[in-house]
Amino acid sequence: MGALEVDKVVHRHQAWRLISCIWLHAGVFHILANMLSLVFIGIRLEQEFGFVKIGLLYVLAGFCGSLLSALFIQNGISVGASGALFGLLGSMLSELITNWTIYENKLAALLTLIVIIVINLAVGVLPHVDNFAHIGGFVSGFLLGFVFLIRPQFIWISQKYASSGQSATSVTKHKKYQYVLWIISLILLLVGFILGLVMLLRGVNLNDHCSWCHYLTCVPTSHWSCNSGRVFCEMIQSGNQMNMTCQSNGRNIIFELPDSNPSQVQVRDLCRKLCS
Repeated sequence: MGALEVDKVVHRHQAWRLISCIWLHAGVFHILANMLSLVFIGIRLEQEFGFVKIGLLYVLAGFCGSLLSALFIQNGISVGASGALFGLLGSMLSELITNWTIYENKLAALLTLIVIIVINLAVGVLPHVDNFAHIGGFVSGFLLGFVFLIRPQFIWISQKYASSGQSATSVTKHKKYQYVLWIISLILLLVGFILGLVMLLRGVNLNDHCSWCHYLTCVPTSHWSCNSGRVFCEMIQSGNQMNMTCQSNGRNIIFELPDSNPSQVQVRDLCRKLCS
C-alpha cells in the first residue's frame, strides 16, 4: 500500500515508497497526533512563507527522514509523517537563526524552540518510535530553512516613495551571512541526498559502520526491550566464513557462506536468525 519497506525499495526498485509512506499512518491516534502537531507548527510557517515553500519543505524533509530511516532500520515496515513534521521544527530553528536581527525576545524564542525539539527527540528513544526518521527530517529541515526561509534584513526606500529631502538608498536587502548559509546548506543537502540514495539502492546498512547508532532510536531498559523486529550484528568476513555477533543478545557464531561475496539479503537473514 506504499509503506516504507526497505527490501522492496532496494530489490524491487520501489523508491517511491520513501515519499508515499509519509501519507500513511498506523491508526487513528497516530494520524490525530500528527495532524495536531501540523496545526501548531505548520500554520504559522505557511502564513509567513506561503503554501508552496512550506509544502515543498515538508515533502523534502519527509523524504530525507525516510531515507535515513531506511539506511538504519532495514527490517519491518514504517509509516508516518513524523520526519516531515520534524523538518518543520528544524526549519523554524534555522529560520530564527538566519532572520535573527528582525526578531524581538530572541533568546526566549530560541530556548523555547530548543526545549521543544529536545523533548520530541527524547521521545524517539522509546520502542516502536522511528527516531532515525525524526533525526533525518530535522537535519534536512534545518538546512532547508536556510535555503527557503530567508527574509530581507534591511528596509529600503525607492526614489518614487522617498520623502522630500530624502534620497533613495540601494542598500542590499539580505545580509552576507544569509547568502553564506544558503550556499553551504544547499551543498550539504545535495551531497547528503545523493550519497544517501546511492547507499540505499546499493543495499548498504549503516549499522554495519556504526555499532552504537541503534541507541539513537531505542534505548533498552528494564521496562522495555528494543528487539521488536530490529536486529543489529557486527560482522567480520574472512574468505567464505562470516564471524557474526548479535548486539542485542551477545550471541556469536561463525557461518559458512555459500560464496565469498554474500548479498545484503543473505547477511540480514543470517543476522535475523542469530538474534531470534
